[in-house]
Amino acid sequence: MTKALIVIDVQNDFCPGGKLAVEGGDEIIARINALMSEFEVVVLTQDWHPAGHSSFASSHEGAAAFTQIHMEYGVQTLWPDHCVQGSKGAEFHADLAVDRAQMVIRKGFRAAVDSYSAFFENDHKTTTGLAGYLRDRGVEELTFVGLATDFCVAWSALDAANLGFKVTVLEGACRAIDLDGSLAAARDAMRAAGVTLEH
Repeated sequence: MTKALIVIDVQNDFCPGGKLAVEGGDEIIARINALMSEFEVVVLTQDWHPAGHSSFASSHEGAAAFTQIHMEYGVQTLWPDHCVQGSKGAEFHADLAVDRAQMVIRKGFRAAVDSYSAFFENDHKTTTGLAGYLRDRGVEELTFVGLATDFCVAWSALDAANLGFKVTVLEGACRAIDLDGSLAAARDAMRAAGVTLEH
């Protein structure tokens, strides 16, 4: 059975000093690099927003970052501008062993819809193509690491479980934002979906 490591959004803007920094986001990189040698398939995801993306608080007059609004596809958290295409913040962290990956999935590049998951945009309909790639490679088991546990990692893990993959999240190789209890909610949802949480 082929296994894949899915490395979520280890980019400068999500690491200390970035526009949407996750506390300790750079602390997980050495472990992720070490894990890459244990998997036949390694995939990186990269948040890749156009300037003025609809998920940016700056795109909505008077709106504050980390508040929520209703979009056509549901509730959307508004974020500080981050991971803008071609920016330093959108680049992978310099310490990440990017050359070991066989595929990079860019997400969030459609201006009108955000994309947390590695598999679907936030409308839960528009696919990234990752599921087809993994199935073509014969992958049945996925291990997720990266940033942030309670948003892009959790959404990716939930979608993977719903798509029929066997899913593990290594929480020790992730870091969370934990916005208003989002980490506990994400853990509960993952466990309920059959995702294995390990350290």
